[in-house]
Amino acid sequence: MPVDLNTSVPHSARIYDFLLGGKDNFEADRQAAAAIVESSPSLPISMRANRQYMARVAHYLAAERGIRQFLDIGTGLPTSPNLHEVVQSVDAASRIVYVDNDPIVLVHARALLTSAPQGTTAYIDADLRDVEAILTSPEVRQNLDPAEPVSISLIAVLQFITDEAEAHAIIDGLLAPFPPGSTLSISTVTAHNLQAVEAAAVYRARGIPAKERTDDEVRALFRGLELVDPGVVLVNRWRPDAEAEAIEDTHVQMSGGVAVKN
Repeated sequence: MPVDLNTSVPHSARIYDFLLGGKDNFEADRQAAAAIVESSPSLPISMRANRQYMARVAHYLAAERGIRQFLDIGTGLPTSPNLHEVVQSVDAASRIVYVDNDPIVLVHARALLTSAPQGTTAYIDADLRDVEAILTSPEVRQNLDPAEPVSISLIAVLQFITDEAEAHAIIDGLLAPFPPGSTLSISTVTAHNLQAVEAAAVYRARGIPAKERTDDEVRALFRGLELVDPGVVLVNRWRPDAEAEAIEDTHVQMSGGVAVKN
């Protein structure tokens, strides 16, 4: 069935792709990106920092916490290293289910399915808000064992959920079927950076819902869970490597953290 990309309307995933130097974007996305960067010049740096954060978190969960099952929601366009590449480099038998509802991500989903032969990857075309559809999908049922811990990733997606009650309900629903030892990883737009606040305003002006959050609001998303050190911080400050250490905080517009279900 043909996929309607609706290329005349900017889309967050394609804007993100353009700012990361990708080619899967259209004129409307590039125009929106130019407007956002005009008010927020450090956004491309911040997006790269966020991508590096995802990779560090994934490696930590696989290498140090022994997680072997991953549910990544709001996957975005394939950009190496993808989550499955990181975790399967630790254990090739790791199982990953990706979720996104962007038609252009669906078009490129095959790039997300290049699993090591010992493990599996799967892709679900679903909306973050439809938790039941995600959890009852054949992809989740066939690839994720509910008796074993699962890592749930919400990387650079919750800023598009502007109602806190809805965000909490989504998180509670996603975690509910999985056992203690499961984890939640989040990154989202911080309210403590003026450029981030201005960029969110430009997103909204372009018809894309966006919300910046204070650190306390981000911590509240982890309620009932045990935050892993260093807690909620700018993404470049979460267990940084040398590359992350070199990034100035003023350029980073995302904060996040990782927590464990007890």
